[in-house]
Amino acid sequence: MKSTLLKSVLLLALLLPAAKMLAADNKVTLTGTALCAKCTLHETDKCLNVLEVKTADGKTERYYFTVKMDHEKFCHGKTEGVTVTGVVSEKDGKKFITPESVSGK
Repeated sequence: MKSTLLKSVLLLALLLPAAKMLAADNKVTLTGTALCAKCTLHETDKCLNVLEVKTADGKTERYYFTVKMDHEKFCHGKTEGVTVTGVVSEKDGKKFITPESVSGK
């Protein structure tokens, strides 16, 4: 029993730094237009920050914030020139960003 527990702890200690490195690899800095998924896009029942980013081919990608930020700044309109640095993930065909920093107008 002790041997199995020790092996598990050692394995976790070895994998944790690798997991952190993978998360760091997903960190991006995006600049675009911040807006509200409820008030501006009419996609959700609750207010949610979204960053719209133009891709190189001219398409628009939406990144939904995983945490509530300074929502009053982005609600009921669009705020252009917003830069967000964070970790991007994808679920059910939507892109999400867990912001570490948000700056802009």
